[in-house]
Formats: sequence, structure tokens, C-alpha cells
Amino acid sequence: MRVTYPLWRYRLNIASRSLAAALGGYALAAAVAAALSLMLAPAMARVDAVLSAIMLAWFAYAAAAGWAFYARSAWTAWAGNLLPALALGALALVLRSPGAVA
Repeated sequence: MRVTYPLWRYRLNIASRSLAAALGGYALAAAVAAALSLMLAPAMARVDAVLSAIMLAWFAYAAAAGWAFYARSAWTAWAGNLLPALALGALALVLRSPGAVA
């Protein structure tokens, strides 16, 4: 493999993607668990809703980690993990509010 730019940039890119996989994946999994548990709560017991959401959040974490290394650049790796996490976090806040329809 021929490197076309300095080695430190390559290593920084890999370090950034690793952090995006670990930290961004954690943020996405936490947001998925929060939003999904609030969506499942009316349909089942609260403890079952939370446990189901947490177990399904592991799939989101794995997908986020895979996406971090599949993305074309480190910026898209971060954006692909954090933007859905922010959207799901906002959804969880809306569902948690007292006047929410759910």
C-alpha cells in the first residue's frame, strides 16, 4: 500500500474513527435505548420495555462501530453516529415530557 499523505495523518484518521466507534457508538446506543424504552413502555411492563430496549441497543452499537470504519472520511463517521444519536435523544426528551402522546 502506497501512502499518499504523511503517516501521522493516517494514524490520526484511524484514532478518530476508533473514538467515533467507541464514543459515538455509545452515544447512539444510549439514545436508542432511551427512545425505544419510552416507545415500548405503553405496550409492556416498564422493566420489560427497558430490558428489551437495552438488548436491541447493542445492535445499534455494533452498527455504529461498523459505520465508523465504513464511512468515507472520519467526519462522516462522526456525523453518522452523532446526528442519529441527537435525533433519538430529542425524541426521547419529547416522549418523556408530561404532555407526550404515547
